[in-house]
Amino acid sequence: MSKLPNDEVQLAVKDLPGWRYFGNALHKEFRFTGFRAAITFVDRVAEQALTVRHYPDLELHDARVIVSLSTRRDGGVSVKDVALAQAIERVTSDAGTPSTAV
Repeated sequence: MSKLPNDEVQLAVKDLPGWRYFGNALHKEFRFTGFRAAITFVDRVAEQALTVRHYPDLELHDARVIVSLSTRRDGGVSVKDVALAQAIERVTSDAGTPSTAV
């Protein structure tokens, strides 16, 4: 994979509700009703990441999870990051997970 040009990343972000592009990565904050719901979400994200063999940075703060996606070896956002963000959105939609942007 290779790093996507900034204009391609900006275009991709338009189709990813609540995701933001800064610091050479895609970011989104998800908020939940409690810690258990946040952990369930992390498990679902982990399943998606294992399936595509591409791993996000996850921050867990009580009932919030911040997801950051970047391909380190490419120095920024690659097609794999966009695809994983799309997969996370599908998991979120399927679970009825409330979320807000960082």
